[in-house]
Amino acid sequence: MIPPETLPPLDDLLARAHVVALPMRVRFRGVEVRESVLVRGPAGWAEFGPFPEYGDAESTAWLRAAADAAWRGFPPPRRTRIPVNATVPAVPAARVREVLAGFGNGVRAVKIKVAERGQDLADDDARVAAVRALLPEAELRVDANGGWDVPTALAALDLLGRHGLAYAEQPVPTIAGLAAVREGLADRGVPVLVAADESVRRESDPLAVARAGAADLIVVKAAPLGGVRRALDVVAQAGLPAVVSSALDSSVGIRAGLALAAALPELPYACGLGTVSLMREDVLRVPLRPVGGMLELQDAVPDPAQLERLAVPADRRRWWLDRLRRVHALAGAAPQA
Repeated sequence: MIPPETLPPLDDLLARAHVVALPMRVRFRGVEVRESVLVRGPAGWAEFGPFPEYGDAESTAWLRAAADAAWRGFPPPRRTRIPVNATVPAVPAARVREVLAGFGNGVRAVKIKVAERGQDLADDDARVAAVRALLPEAELRVDANGGWDVPTALAALDLLGRHGLAYAEQPVPTIAGLAAVREGLADRGVPVLVAADESVRRESDPLAVARAGAADLIVVKAAPLGGVRRALDVVAQAGLPAVVSSALDSSVGIRAGLALAAALPELPYACGLGTVSLMREDVLRVPLRPVGGMLELQDAVPDPAQLERLAVPADRRRWWLDRLRRVHALAGAAPQA
């Protein structure tokens, strides 16, 4: 075990690194093949997979999260079964049934991506309507990834809200904008809550959104927040309901999300931890995919044959290991507060 402020030696990480590429069933967040680094530490397996566009400084939290999971393990759970939502990328409405089928029976909640570049509100409306038609009793939420401005968000949620939305995740990019959307929805009598995602995990101060009264709930992800324990602390200090979500992880990364969801004092919403269902391949022989809208808390141990078969080409392995070296140097120079 290592102290929370200490990273394992770089050589130890490099020697344990497996860089894999997981093909997607459907394009999601612009990703068609998800690459990440898996490492096995004394406490188990962990994942380091900041998206390629993330800078090295921002990626230090992801490395700390991986080290925390693999060398310290996870906090004690309060529950062993985690409700999860299905996730519908920004696909044409005609493909919604196909996407939902990948999540199996018993889906009780669905997150629907909206505000995709190159699409318009009519596309979003058709997609949400298709989900509602297939799952008339499910809780629906939309995720704009900060893709709207305030006037567009208010108009869009006024329209999409008629399908019965629980909340809208990150409708606009800024904290001030979130506050304006929240106030505007209340003024219009639109019963859609506002959730903050990027305004928590990509801000230097993850509690700023709570202090500003800019959201009704927060979305938390273990890796971008520096690990399960750090995410638990953010939720406790924010004092807002939390939804645990993935960062398009393999089953190894999903295991960390499950640990976070399992350790929260309260879990009022289904979690966005079913995204392995969007992948064609996984590093586990039996991937962590929901059954009946639930995931069981369990270990995630990659299959050696899968690790070998899904290994990236030599040039991509060099790219990831060079990135790991740079991020390790930065993280070691700037311990987590």
